[in-house]
Amino acid sequence: MHRSRSLSPTQVRVAVAAALLAPLTACSSHASPTAGDTAAARSVDDRPVTVTVTPTGGRTAPGKPVTVVAKGGTLTSVTVTDAAGHRLAGKASADGTSWVSNRGAAPGTAYTVAVATRSGRGTAAVSRASFTTAPATRVNKVDWRPGTGTTVGVAQPVSLVFDHPVTDRAAVEKRLSLTTSDGTEGSWGWMRDWSGRDRVDWRPKSYWKPGTKVTLKAELNGTDSGGAGGWFVRDYTTTFTVGARQVVKVDLDSHHLTLERDGKAVRRIPVSGGTPGGDKRSWRGTAVLMAKEGTVNMNSETVGLGKAYDKMVAYSMRLTWSGMYAHAAPWNARYFGNTNHSSGCIGMSDADAAWLYGQLRPGDPFEITGEETKGVVEPGNGFGDWNVPWAQWQQKSALR
Repeated sequence: MHRSRSLSPTQVRVAVAAALLAPLTACSSHASPTAGDTAAARSVDDRPVTVTVTPTGGRTAPGKPVTVVAKGGTLTSVTVTDAAGHRLAGKASADGTSWVSNRGAAPGTAYTVAVATRSGRGTAAVSRASFTTAPATRVNKVDWRPGTGTTVGVAQPVSLVFDHPVTDRAAVEKRLSLTTSDGTEGSWGWMRDWSGRDRVDWRPKSYWKPGTKVTLKAELNGTDSGGAGGWFVRDYTTTFTVGARQVVKVDLDSHHLTLERDGKAVRRIPVSGGTPGGDKRSWRGTAVLMAKEGTVNMNSETVGLGKAYDKMVAYSMRLTWSGMYAHAAPWNARYFGNTNHSSGCIGMSDADAAWLYGQLRPGDPFEITGEETKGVVEPGNGFGDWNVPWAQWQQKSALR
């Protein structure tokens, strides 16, 4: 005969507790994921990386940097190339989700952007985009000195003269990079050129050290001059080397000049400077030899001196835009070494002028002293940069 067994109160409580605990265990976070859960997680990790490129489309505004942003992954490389194969360099963020070009897009240019990405699970992909910038309505051009591959004197500044006004000088100066082989200290300085155009020069704190190699990179393409100055649509590069230390010391009171090389006098030459007492006086201060122009037709009317002279002048060495030269002046022979009697230039004999002409190179300084002069050479009148004290010159930079 089958008998039923009754439970004690204690046994009942244990059974109830066990029944309540069973569902809690099944729902805990330690349960193994189902196949459906794993597939969902994998699909999230494998989603394609979303890439956004700015600017986009056609005839976009030039001058803005190119930006690339990745969502759902990271950027492994970004290449921005124009139709000629020139690249816009840039830098990625620390987390690899964004990239910005170092400079703005140039006007009137078609760009292709190639972007390589990696998803959260390591899936690589490449996407492409393109855009075109609107053309420049006005182009600003640059005339620069010295020419590339030249050897210059120790006082030669790097000089850029602009076709149109530059009102955003800081933006332009930021795009100018000058490097030297020996870490020469120097600074940019803005001024008005003798022609009336805007100009910026880089000069060392003191004369260059002979043998210094200099490289200028003016990465201006895509930079706005500001105002109505227009856009720059190309880059400029020049390299040059500094030659021997040569200084021409001109004493208008003793009526002689002396060529010094490496601090030692090489030759002393009798000269005649500008006539005292009027517009024919010479300039004083440091004037830099701008160019050796050979035989030049000099007409006094071109420098506001009426019909005083109209001559073909040999061994002409230009010192200022306003018309001061050192040159041969055989018609003035009786004044050499004793009287200043010229229309502002520094004249000497044919033989002495020929010798000096053969010794000098553009960039050699003429340090001119004398009581009867019409003032110090201004920075924009040739290369009168050295007549500005160093502290004042530094303040001429747009980035100070």
